[in-house]
Amino acid sequence: MEDGEGRGLACQKIMDGKASDGVEKPIPSCCLKARAAAEADAKCHSTVVSGWFSEPRSSSDGHGKELYYNNPMWPGEAHSMKVEKILFKERSEYQEVLVFESSNYGKVLVLDGIVQLTDKDECAYQEMIAHLPLCSIESPKNVLVVGGGDGGVLREIARHKSVEHIHICEIDKMVIDVSKKFFPELSLGFEDPRVHLHIGDAVEFLRNAPEGKYDAIIVDSS
Repeated sequence: MEDGEGRGLACQKIMDGKASDGVEKPIPSCCLKARAAAEADAKCHSTVVSGWFSEPRSSSDGHGKELYYNNPMWPGEAHSMKVEKILFKERSEYQEVLVFESSNYGKVLVLDGIVQLTDKDECAYQEMIAHLPLCSIESPKNVLVVGGGDGGVLREIARHKSVEHIHICEIDKMVIDVSKKFFPELSLGFEDPRVHLHIGDAVEFLRNAPEGKYDAIIVDSS
């Protein structure tokens, strides 16, 4: 056993109130404080421990085979941020929605434990996913956004003067409502008069849409 692993087991025994000889001993006050903080965080939200948000643990297929580590969208990566305050947490019909204030990235939107955007760097994502396709099309007029309930992609599409109609199909209305409350800089995209909001399943929406109706379809779904 390596020294680091041995120390980890020793610390766990201290936290459990047991010495190496198995005899019950008083837990040091510092360990009690650490354990109490972790337990309080767990009651607050499962992804927040000791003041830090971390994306969920690995998932397996039930046969011991690891499907992904932490974020299923970005295998092999783990994202953690220091949490100053949890602003919103609730489960919608489709997913868990969490918003918290972080130390370095401002407000953070999390869906089902996966970070969707932060105040600090949301522009990098919104601009790339919107402007690259639209700038590759000559004078796009009709654009559809699948997902994108935070409104950031709408905000960027609205910068294109040739666009006459912007349709957005978002299945989870809670994401829209939460974004309007906590991320007004993004959700202002909904205020453009060219925007037509549809709440529902985008698959069904597209199935009923006339072929060739949209010059561009931007998928911003989680």
